[in-house]
Amino acid sequence: MKIIVIGCTHAGTAAIVNTKKLYPESEITVYEKNNNISFLSCGIALHVADVVKDPKGLFYNSPEGLNELGVVTKMEHEVTRVDIQNKCVEVKDLNSGETFQDTYDKLIVTLGSWPIVPPIPGIELENIVLSKNYNHSETIIQKAKEAKRIVVIGAGYIGVELAEAFQILGKETTLIDAEARIMSKYLDAPFTEKAEEAFKAHGVALATGEKVVRFEGAEGKVSAVVTDKQTYEADLVVLCIGFKPNADLLKGQVDMLPNGAIIIDEYMHTSAEDVFAAGDCCVVGYNPTGDSRYIPLATNAVRMGTLVAKNLVQPTLKYMGTQGTSGIKIYEYNIASTGLTEEVARTTTSMKVKSVILNDAYRPEFMPTHEDALIKLVYEEDTHRVLGGQIISKYDLTQLMNTLSVVVQNKMTVEELAMTDFFFQPHFNKPWSLLNLVALKALEN
Repeated sequence: MKIIVIGCTHAGTAAIVNTKKLYPESEITVYEKNNNISFLSCGIALHVADVVKDPKGLFYNSPEGLNELGVVTKMEHEVTRVDIQNKCVEVKDLNSGETFQDTYDKLIVTLGSWPIVPPIPGIELENIVLSKNYNHSETIIQKAKEAKRIVVIGAGYIGVELAEAFQILGKETTLIDAEARIMSKYLDAPFTEKAEEAFKAHGVALATGEKVVRFEGAEGKVSAVVTDKQTYEADLVVLCIGFKPNADLLKGQVDMLPNGAIIIDEYMHTSAEDVFAAGDCCVVGYNPTGDSRYIPLATNAVRMGTLVAKNLVQPTLKYMGTQGTSGIKIYEYNIASTGLTEEVARTTTSMKVKSVILNDAYRPEFMPTHEDALIKLVYEEDTHRVLGGQIISKYDLTQLMNTLSVVVQNKMTVEELAMTDFFFQPHFNKPWSLLNLVALKALEN
């Protein structure tokens, strides 16, 4: 069985490693246009802030590691054309410029995503950079050494983490977002308010509800970011506006969403025979709403890549969908969420939802310390089916959202969550878990 893999970050690496385990005699060739694989981009901010001093720790595999498995690993090789009908690809060696063709029995497409770069006037100026891969992280670190005023555009998880990292480095930092709140896709207002207060307390300027209209420069380098409300001086600008699927290579050959995300079934098949796809270039099944969405997350990518290997020869293991579970640490706050927020449910779906919020100590007050936690539960009004939740605390309680992810995935109700068996031990919690307590409060609504 001859297999070609296009792209090798999270989904690609998982697909390759697991395929070799299941089919050791298979002939696998991977084409990757970068000179590295498996970079954990979620660690960029930690590297920038010098928390992670050795960037090698942000790679969990290498071309050499794949070669040892017997995989033909072609770094700095870009697939320029795919001919699904004839089961062949055209490849360009980015070093020599040579082009050649290769054939396959099975094709695995793990092209990932790429940062959104809007056509803002002045965007071609020097020192306006992206944040996605290892080379980006090295560029950011080098340019940040010389910069005094740094503007981060986009207040999703990557943007807020970088803003914190730059402030820790002593830079004059501004965080801009067109939305009224930071991290608005992941958290409702009571949670983002605490994070915003922390940023302001540390001197980070927040410019929410502002749209960037142009960049100004001097001698070819950026000098200012102009929004529809204000102008911000800048020596360095980092774009963190969001991501789009990097799947143009297969356009017109497989079914896609309007945004270019590849549509796959629950076994990772595309609409073309013997062509599989996984990771950030694909749609995912979103359990809270029961539809398909574009949710680029490393956790999804690793699962999907593993499933490609499991289903490569015959349908074996179904994809269970995702809740989009995620977590972040902002200064002293540990924050996590899963499923639908109340705002997203009300503004993007026709579902009738209710919510409840609870503020309580995570363990008995007779213990020497007992930090408070703010926890929210979002559920369907008629059925009481749990749709999502959020938590924030100075004590790390983020794993509760992993538990709640299972609740959402299994379509449990508020009543079932209220009476779910969780252990009690004063070192760790109260007789009623916080998840029990917030569900019990929902039953009072």
